[in-house]
Amino acid sequence: MKKYIYGALALSLVALCALPVPSYAEAPIASTQAPTPMATAPIIAPIVPTMMQDIAILQKKWAEIKYQTPQEKQQSHNLEILTGQAEKIMQKYPQMPEPKIWLGIILSTKAGVDGGLGALKHVKMAKKLFEQALTEDPNALSGSAYTSLGSLYYQVPGWPIGFGDKKKAEKYLRQALKINPNGIDPNFFYADFLIENGRGTEATAYLMTALKAPDRANRPLADAGRRQEIKALLAKINKNTDNQHQIRNQ
Repeated sequence: MKKYIYGALALSLVALCALPVPSYAEAPIASTQAPTPMATAPIIAPIVPTMMQDIAILQKKWAEIKYQTPQEKQQSHNLEILTGQAEKIMQKYPQMPEPKIWLGIILSTKAGVDGGLGALKHVKMAKKLFEQALTEDPNALSGSAYTSLGSLYYQVPGWPIGFGDKKKAEKYLRQALKINPNGIDPNFFYADFLIENGRGTEATAYLMTALKAPDRANRPLADAGRRQEIKALLAKINKNTDNQHQIRNQ
């Protein structure tokens, strides 16, 4: 299984939180005594991070593991910890698709790092999370569930080992492009899909679009790392093209 890590694109959502208003069963009994003076204390509103702030923490840690942790053993260990953190965030916002998408991304990433048949349990769980997110809001994180699910379908082996399916992969990846036509991740992964299926000449345009994609807010490390992967694919296409020209000229 390839070791690409699925990227995801942040959306400008804000989780609104309201303090509970206490209610009383009965009115207080009037007293004939003078009221006792009460000390006043400053009211400190609890600091509750929004859902997207929680997601941003996952994104930052994910990028650090992907692009700044060279040893696979350490990557796997750190992803295991990050999985637990993502599960807690998903439990905190059970009705929202964004935490499901990012838990799926982290599980997919761990599967790519670990490899082997043991990784299938992670990608199967990720697949369920992406599918559930699509039923809740297919446009969440700029269609990131489509990108991630499509990536799974072309990188996971097909039957009887896994659920890989090239037709479904292209279907989901193209749907992601409809939602986010200029995004770095949907263009990158569709280009990679094309290259993996012998359609490298089609891939160049998507790679160039990905390379020119605008920077994502608060994701400089992920963007820089992805652009390096884009350049590597462009170099791969150019090398293959040069080899084909040399063969024809022989």
